[in-house]
Amino acid sequence: MSEAVIQDPAEFDNFNAFFTRALTPDARPIDASVGAVVCPADGTISELGRIDENRILQAKGKHYTVAQLLTDEESHRFVGGSFATVYLSPRDYHRVHMPLAGRLLRTIYVPGKLFSVNRLTADSVPGLFARNERLVSLFETDQGLMAVVLVGAMIVAGIQTVWSGQVCPGPAKSRRLTEYAGTAPPVELAKGAELGRFCLGSTAIVLFEPDAVQLDPTLQTHSSVRMGQLLAQST
Repeated sequence: MSEAVIQDPAEFDNFNAFFTRALTPDARPIDASVGAVVCPADGTISELGRIDENRILQAKGKHYTVAQLLTDEESHRFVGGSFATVYLSPRDYHRVHMPLAGRLLRTIYVPGKLFSVNRLTADSVPGLFARNERLVSLFETDQGLMAVVLVGAMIVAGIQTVWSGQVCPGPAKSRRLTEYAGTAPPVELAKGAELGRFCLGSTAIVLFEPDAVQLDPTLQTHSSVRMGQLLAQST
């Protein structure tokens, strides 16, 4: 609570407002070094590395494809690129921020399951992140196309974005729904700016095109991370 803008719990309108509370501007410094790509959220690195052909590592021995995750016609652009998966537990700061400055091209709501996304289920449920309800956001950046995927999970009451409010849970009967398709005025967000938030713990996945970034070699599976710290270096 010492990091929060509002430090008296009695001042929050409801539990969700408390749970998604804003932090003071100096609580999460944004790495301002040249070419720095920053971590989008507080949490733990679930997996990160190269997108092997079109496969993303979920956990040891388990993969899912870029196309399954994004359900977008341009998903092939990430084949051979880089990814980072950040797990937010209920104890973590629950807002997700921009790794790079970018202009929103479109978002895609993908209905699905609400499996838990902790390490145990990531190790045991095949294609977990490509099966859960999620919101895919695609951004144009100086480093090419960037995808930020907010994955819903068990008990998550909703996923919100700064441009359209609450998106998930969405229409259960829809297989795929584009929520935003570049209509005016354009949504342009600076590096480190808030993108959206979870109403309980979940997972954020960031994808970059081939040769766009070099992931920080000090990060590995199970590394604890904070929003704003170095995730990768632009190439």
